[in-house]
Amino acid sequence: MILKPQSGPQEKFLSSPADIVIYGGAAGGGKTYSLLLECLRHVDNQGFGAVIFRRQSNQITNEGGLWDTAVDMYVSVGATPKVSPHPQAVFSSGAKVSFNHLQMERDVYGWQGAQIPLIAFDELTHFTESQFFYMLSRNRSTCGVKPYIRATTNPDADSWVAEFISWWIDQETGYPIPERSGVIRYFYRLDGEILWGDSLEELAEKYAADPMLCKSVTFIASSVYDNKILLDADPSYLANLNGLNVVEKERLLRGNWKIRPSAGLYFKRENIRIVHSIPDKIVSICRSWDLAATEITLDNKNPDRTAGVLMARLKNGSFIVLDVIRRAENAADVKRTIQQTAMMDKAEYGMHAITIPQDPGQAGKDQAAAYIRALAGYNVKSGPVTGDKVVRAVPFSSQWQGKNVMLLAGEWNKEYLQELEGFPDAVHDDMVDASSDAFKQVSTATDWTELAR
Repeated sequence: MILKPQSGPQEKFLSSPADIVIYGGAAGGGKTYSLLLECLRHVDNQGFGAVIFRRQSNQITNEGGLWDTAVDMYVSVGATPKVSPHPQAVFSSGAKVSFNHLQMERDVYGWQGAQIPLIAFDELTHFTESQFFYMLSRNRSTCGVKPYIRATTNPDADSWVAEFISWWIDQETGYPIPERSGVIRYFYRLDGEILWGDSLEELAEKYAADPMLCKSVTFIASSVYDNKILLDADPSYLANLNGLNVVEKERLLRGNWKIRPSAGLYFKRENIRIVHSIPDKIVSICRSWDLAATEITLDNKNPDRTAGVLMARLKNGSFIVLDVIRRAENAADVKRTIQQTAMMDKAEYGMHAITIPQDPGQAGKDQAAAYIRALAGYNVKSGPVTGDKVVRAVPFSSQWQGKNVMLLAGEWNKEYLQELEGFPDAVHDDMVDASSDAFKQVSTATDWTELAR
């Protein structure tokens, strides 16, 4: 097997002499493959070791991810893969490539005393600035290989990485500046502040910086269009990226480092139709609730509401929001509302599937158990809701942006559209959260009987 970089950004990444090279800035540019290929450079050196970090351990072993790709590559050149105590590829010379995670901030201290000639970060924006710079202190070598850092990333406007590589990014448009891609600059870190120069001489002159304490760095931009092998093997991947909502498409397809979620970008009113009847057979249907137990008072005139969204997937593949309930009530009234709504949904649609979020801790478990008892005879799912609200809303938003969502006409339409169009900047997101959960259920169920079980 011949392992080599593709011409263009990938080749530039693997040939840069900079101490730190950050590669990517969009999806599909062959970033993970490039990191794994870089690690092969020194595997004939018995003292060489490289560590590739992901933020969480499951990100290493996900199906078709970092470890699966590493095994496919490294076994073909004679490496022996090991999975205990952590994933590692051992080459015949004794050189090693290890795979580890730094989930918690304090996890870096487990590497005290380590000497790692090559440290690689897969998805650098997932790591904190302090994790990155602490691990630089572990980047040292006695095997004859000059220590260096390699990293891949997708854009994140709010990450420390965006500021770190800002010279390579057009601050007006958010897109990489082509003529700066691969240009090496130098920095000196003093008391947490990063001081930049175009050369070591400039740093020494401006800041009296010791050249031994300076690092060279560059950013090399790439995108799916640079990955000809991927596009030939899976042409549909480009369509997948193009089908994302506006924010994610700008980030992952076009490499925009300035785009942020803002009102109207996720749920534009003009992308949906309001219909007066259900246009096709319902395949799956579910009512999901987002709970609150706060009444309107003089001191709190605009509290969070309990919201329940009834959504269905139709035989033609489209989605329809059938009904939305939103109330500011105390806990007892909320429970009655949910019970009464379940009876109405069953009478109208023969609908049994309901999801109830579970708050953390024992109180949340007790509340969920109480709802399950109160809704005897229905298929009630309850569990902790995790993850960022925006991330959770993205799958539903993608269908909305693709004009594949309808609303059944009702008095609730106006309030529902106002909240969704204002997401994520609006004060409330109760109906968005309930919609995200309902969409997850109806989009993944094979048919109604699966939800009804």
